[in-house]
Amino acid sequence: MEKETVKQGDTCEVFCFDEQKVNALKQRIDEVEGVELLFKALSDATRLKIAYALTLEEELCVCDVANIIGATTATASHHLRFLRNMGLAKYRKEGKLVFYSLKDEHVRQLVSVALLHAKEDN
Repeated sequence: MEKETVKQGDTCEVFCFDEQKVNALKQRIDEVEGVELLFKALSDATRLKIAYALTLEEELCVCDVANIIGATTATASHHLRFLRNMGLAKYRKEGKLVFYSLKDEHVRQLVSVALLHAKEDN
């Protein structure tokens, strides 16, 4: 086993905690339950690219998405269905075409903020 190196200054030297803060936060911490699924859906590079494309255009048909990501329509459809099932995208059918869009403004904001954050680090 490798020995974990602890850098000076990146951990408390004594164990103590603010009981009032900890108790207040413990009561609220479960509010994040289920949110990890949102991040799981966007943790796949292809799905994130699709979500990003849908922030740039209001809606795209499955064929458009397939061409944008360089995949088959079956693969694009699979990823779009996953985003829909996770509550991030919605679709409408028009004749023989299926058009996808982001479910709401919150999803658009989430993708946009993540992109801004990533650009800050570079």
